[in-house]
Amino acid sequence: MITTKLTSRGRVTIPKEIREHLGLNPGDQVGFVLKDGEVLLRSAKPTLQDLRGSVEPRQEPEDFRAVREKVREKVARRRAGG
Repeated sequence: MITTKLTSRGRVTIPKEIREHLGLNPGDQVGFVLKDGEVLLRSAKPTLQDLRGSVEPRQEPEDFRAVREKVREKVARRRAGG
């Protein structure tokens, strides 16, 4: 067991070994899960599932051929210097 002290403001420092194991970096969010009388600490990095629904779908389907053609045109203009 790895221990750390609770400050008077209710804060703890997550030990380095735990931060490294979870891949946590400064500014990352963590989550606390209550399970069977215990508290689990987890990385709260967003997953694709978490991001589901964050972008509104377009009203009409995209014409991907037209999109690809626009991209080709822009790339060709950049390469031509214009």
